[in-house]
Amino acid sequence: MSKYNGSCLCGAILYEVNGEIRDILNCHCSDCRKSHGAAFRTRGAVDVNALTFVSGEELLTRYEHKAGEYRSFCSRCGSAIATFFLDLSKPIGLALGTLDSALDKGAEIHVFVSDKASWHTITDDLPQFPELPEGALQNAEPTTELL
Repeated sequence: MSKYNGSCLCGAILYEVNGEIRDILNCHCSDCRKSHGAAFRTRGAVDVNALTFVSGEELLTRYEHKAGEYRSFCSRCGSAIATFFLDLSKPIGLALGTLDSALDKGAEIHVFVSDKASWHTITDDLPQFPELPEGALQNAEPTTELL
């Protein structure tokens, strides 16, 4: 089983992922751009039971972005950590910029490129989609477009 460690910028929130990080994508939607202050968000799907907070969970602030969808961030430094869902059958969308451990794979696709920042040019050869097409990633569910 794979194990990964991560933290927020100030180091107050520490977490572990005991399991696979899958369905990695770069999301260019305006919501992800605004929540990360960047051209896109790189996220991976993590099973709900695979993510454990080692310390600082009380500093995690959740914002209801859409009904049943909660984006979380550190209340001290503002680092975006993950997106959680009330429906626990949906995977957690982990912000991969918070990983401290090496990950042996990267993004597989770019999604919501129809909404990408006008000042950003995608320069890699990954597939690009105007939205998140169903079946674009192995194990992807239509609901992952909300991550």
